[in-house]
Amino acid sequence: MTDLFQLFAVSAVVMGIAQTLTKERIFAPLREWLGGKETWCGYLVSCPYCASHYVAFVLVPLTGTYPIPVVVGGWVGSVLSWFLSSILVTVIAAFFRVLFWFVDEAQGLVRRRQRTEEEETATKRLVRKKVEQDLPLGERDEPLPPAPH
Repeated sequence: MTDLFQLFAVSAVVMGIAQTLTKERIFAPLREWLGGKETWCGYLVSCPYCASHYVAFVLVPLTGTYPIPVVVGGWVGSVLSWFLSSILVTVIAAFFRVLFWFVDEAQGLVRRRQRTEEEETATKRLVRKKVEQDLPLGERDEPLPPAPH
């Protein structure tokens, strides 16, 4: 159970680091300096899936997360276990990225809906204010009907 938790935890960390490196504003100068998606080096730090491979290649041995045992011994077996385990962590991180996208998109929809409602309310206030200003003096004393919701 602990091994499975560690596998998912390391995959989540890989996804988070790769997402931060490739999408957040703090690393934009690095991505621009490396040429963005137009150059090979720039693409490595602009594509979340690509970057997650390299992050996994580093984090798997640092955390000792080797969920794929191999029967080959020696250094070849060690390298193969490291490589295959890193690929597995990367694939799980990609699934986490998809889930993260759905959560982020849902939050974006809520924010857009709130912004639209705020803009509609502000527009109604401006229209109401304009109507009040355009009314003759005698009619201004009468209360206007409430604005529709």
